[in-house]
Amino acid sequence: MNKRFIFAGALLALSGCATAPAPDEQLRLTEQAIEQARAVGAADDSEPLAGALSKTVQARADIAGHHNKAARMALEQAELDARLAEANELTRKSREQLAQVNARIQRLHKQLGDVQ
Repeated sequence: MNKRFIFAGALLALSGCATAPAPDEQLRLTEQAIEQARAVGAADDSEPLAGALSKTVQARADIAGHHNKAARMALEQAELDARLAEANELTRKSREQLAQVNARIQRLHKQLGDVQ
């Protein structure tokens, strides 16, 4: 009988260790990635950033409900979504700048052609 109690106690102790810690650092990294995406001009309603914001809200609810593993996974996904939103915005701006440079080159070619 004592062995059963010892085994049950050990099992309870191990299950207590199995719970994941609160993903505080991941939450900080995700919020930082969201702010960086906003800083470069990504709109909150862009698909990746909206997804990041939604997943962050869900993760906060998971943290409040002590579902730390689910919260960590949602936050990791949200961080990646925010980084994608940032990359998409930077790509859009680069393409816009490239189009402007190409237009200037075309004008210069035209001016040089008119001079000759």
